[in-house]
Amino acid sequence: MIQVENLVKKYGNHTAVDQLSFTVEKGQIYGFLGPNGAGKTTTMNIMTGYIAASSGTVMINGYDILKEPLKAKQCIGYLPELPPLYMDMTVWEYLLFVSELKKIPRKQRVEHVEKIIDDLQLADVKDRLIKNLSKGYKQRVGLAQALIGYPEVIILDEPMVGLDPKQIIEMRDLIKGLAKEHTIILSSHILSEVSAVCDHIMIISKGKLVASGSPEQLQKMMQVKVELEVTVLGDAKQAEAVLKPMEQIESYTLEPAEDDGSVRILVTPKENEDTRRELSMALSGAGLPILSMNRLEKSLEDIFLELTGSQETADSVEPEEDDKEDTDNDSNL
Repeated sequence: MIQVENLVKKYGNHTAVDQLSFTVEKGQIYGFLGPNGAGKTTTMNIMTGYIAASSGTVMINGYDILKEPLKAKQCIGYLPELPPLYMDMTVWEYLLFVSELKKIPRKQRVEHVEKIIDDLQLADVKDRLIKNLSKGYKQRVGLAQALIGYPEVIILDEPMVGLDPKQIIEMRDLIKGLAKEHTIILSSHILSEVSAVCDHIMIISKGKLVASGSPEQLQKMMQVKVELEVTVLGDAKQAEAVLKPMEQIESYTLEPAEDDGSVRILVTPKENEDTRRELSMALSGAGLPILSMNRLEKSLEDIFLELTGSQETADSVEPEEDDKEDTDNDSNL
């Protein structure tokens, strides 16, 4: 469906996208996850033909976005972070206008727009001026314009930014519903959004793809070493005397715990063995009562932070995001 190979975008000395390659298969929801300024919006703008890459190729359903832009763009519906809305139009007028821009046959336009209005539950506001709508409804109208022409691929840039919790849930449900008939790519820097709706996650940091897979695959990939956190009543020397001869343990660290007279032990078992029973018996048998024992597992948040690290403030600015204006979005229709 989409093939991105060796994509590079530079702004002077700043590299926003750095040799990015990935494939998007039909019928799934893909999530671009990364800190602000990681290169998500730049990548999406290149994929939609809004800006040109410095080098690399983007193939949309077999069409090169640079060499055959019209055919490639017919396969794409795009909702930028700032929806390309005309505030002084009603919802109906605007969507009818978009259908004309997208060259929907005249005889089919009214029926086509009515269907999309029903699908996105916009019937109650279709005769209202867009400028008078709530943020949530404006996002829906922006999503509706992306659906005009029923493109095979829907690209959504931060679709839930600025929405309240109820609106976020509604938008998630809309996206999941659309996935039945469209391939969807969405970007976000919020982990809960991506993990709640996406089948496949691509983590981007400083313009590079640092991990790719389902939420479960990413967790499995990063959980190479399972750790145990144990707090015992006693001193470090006693604890070390117990731990040192245990063959099931690969490594351990000892440090004072918050409670007086107790020790915090961080244990890494060999080959992810479950050593909780043996460890409990050994510590208790040595007169070291266990105050707590926890199995440490990496969440998506841990994986995200480990893979992306901390980005320098200077790296977190994507030039095109600094100068976004509503008028710039007209070309995205």
